[in-house]
This record gives sequence, C-alpha cells and structure tokens, in this order.
Amino acid sequence: MINLSIVIPCYNESKSLPRLFLACLNACKGRNDIQFIFVNNGSQDETQIVLDQLLSQENYTFGKSVHVPMNKGYGFGILQGLAVAEGRILSWTHADLQTDPKDVVLAYELYKVELDSNHCIVKGERKGRNLFDNIFTAGMSLISSLFLNQKLWDINAQPKIFHRDFMRHLKKAPYDFSLDLYVLFVANRIKISIKSFPVFFSNREFGEAKGGGTLKGKFKLIKRTIGYIIELRNDIIKGNR
Repeated sequence: MINLSIVIPCYNESKSLPRLFLACLNACKGRNDIQFIFVNNGSQDETQIVLDQLLSQENYTFGKSVHVPMNKGYGFGILQGLAVAEGRILSWTHADLQTDPKDVVLAYELYKVELDSNHCIVKGERKGRNLFDNIFTAGMSLISSLFLNQKLWDINAQPKIFHRDFMRHLKKAPYDFSLDLYVLFVANRIKISIKSFPVFFSNREFGEAKGGGTLKGKFKLIKRTIGYIIELRNDIIKGNR
C-alpha cells in the first residue's frame, strides 16, 4: 500500500538524476509505502535515457516514470505525475537537489494525522537563502496577499503535500509555475490550514534554473505571477472561484 506519492518534474535534468535517485533512496530508508514519480517533462537532453537506466536497477524499485513528449509547463508536468500517483497523500518537489527529497518524508511524518484527515496541506519554507532572494520572496508574498486578500508566504517553496481528496478542488489548475500559488489559494478559499515546514535551500549544481533562479528568470516569474494573480482576483469578483 502506497501512503505517500512524491512527484518530481524533470526538465533537462540528466546530470542531476543519479544524485537525485540516491537522495530518494536515502529518503525511503527501506520503506515500501513511499512512491517517487519522475516526470520527464519534455526534456531535450538525455533525461529519459538516464531515467530508464536508473529505474531498471534493483535499488530503485520505489520509482516510476511518466514521459511528457512536449513541455507544456512546470505545472502540466506535475499534474501528469499526480494523475498516476497511487498514494493516499500526494506531493511534489523539485529535481534540482536545492531541497532534499527527505524533507517531504519528514514533513509527512510530522503532519501525518492532519494530512490523513485532509485537515491541512503542508508547504516548505526556504532557509539559508541570500538577502536578495529573501527580499524577492517577501515582495511577491506581499503582492499576492494584498491582491487576493489572503495570507501567503514563500509561494514557490517546495515541497507541497496534501491528501488526494484535495485534488478534486484543483479543477482549474494552471500549467505553469502558478500552480504553487493556485494550490495555496484554493486551500485558503476552502479553509484548509496551511502548515509551513522549514527546508534548507542549497545551490543548484547541475543544469539551469527553470523558474526564478536568475535575475531574468525572476522578472519573467514576477510578470507571469502578477498576471495570474489578476486573473484570480477577477474570477473572485465575478464569482467564478
């Protein structure tokens, strides 16, 4: 029986995958109730080849892969992984090793009772970041909170963890990085408590950041997020959310 499914979207992550699999193995520590779903989210490198090689090894029976032929967005990849997840509790985190997959398991165990009863969702709260990134996070959190009239903080932090029954409220989930905001927005709207779990945030060693890792990426993320916030706010006014 799978109690916890962890979706990890992978876009051009071939170099990080061997270390990621070792980290996932360490997170499991022999448990057979945890499932990792690695989503090849339209990668243009050898991600699928490396995934197939790793998943063929006896040590990594905890994993399965989903192949998305064309990248339609970070959120789309996660949703494809969630669609095949078998766990009672669902989650996602990044493939870049900036946060440890073990964080998902630790957070799950800490809030297991509330998660099992669908009384909360759990999100990461990043620690160990530089001043600029903290200012960026604070600014985006403030904008989101003011426009949506909700208390929101560190929106894009990983992981996100929730009961599978929560999925029925995510019928209008966006396909891009706004998925993280949408999940928190929905939880607040239906009055499910949001619990924060501290995660240490380290530097990416392989590949390139797909979201707000660079200054250019941050500006793109700001523009995209504000656009989505306005969309949500307009839907609230119209009574569609």
